[in-house]
Amino acid sequence: MALGKDYAAQDCSLARALEVVGERWTLLIVRDAIYGVRRFSDFQVHLDIPRAVLSARLQALVDAGVLAKEGHDYLLTDMGKELFPVVHTLARWSERHLSAEPCRLFVHAGCGGRVGPDGRCPSCDRAVPVEDLEIHPGPGVRRRDDPVSRVLRTPHRLLDPIRT
Repeated sequence: MALGKDYAAQDCSLARALEVVGERWTLLIVRDAIYGVRRFSDFQVHLDIPRAVLSARLQALVDAGVLAKEGHDYLLTDMGKELFPVVHTLARWSERHLSAEPCRLFVHAGCGGRVGPDGRCPSCDRAVPVEDLEIHPGPGVRRRDDPVSRVLRTPHRLLDPIRT
């Protein structure tokens, strides 16, 4: 019996969310958009994803309202920005259970505090919105040599566009 391609029979909020972000590559595209990647070619080179797959995933994210296309750029919508805590929590979970060191560090731009797994800044004891975060390379970051990876090794504010 072949596996179904959707969760239509599930009566579950998580299943509905997986309909939008549950396919392979999709959360990595959202992650890169949070990091500031906006161009098709930059997504492709950083993710090393087949063009047809990337095109389909980007279109699905646009159709779902997670991304908006403006010219050649893909921008996170407010709905898409709300996925940051999900992406952040999954990455922190992976660091705790699957790897030794973080690849990326998230710093509160307002006070310089390193944001914890719960999205709070311990220095000022507040939840930090994605717009107020900087990304810094962590000790576990691999030294990939593609243009996007080189740019992402430079601290910058999340959501700010990167240009390669």
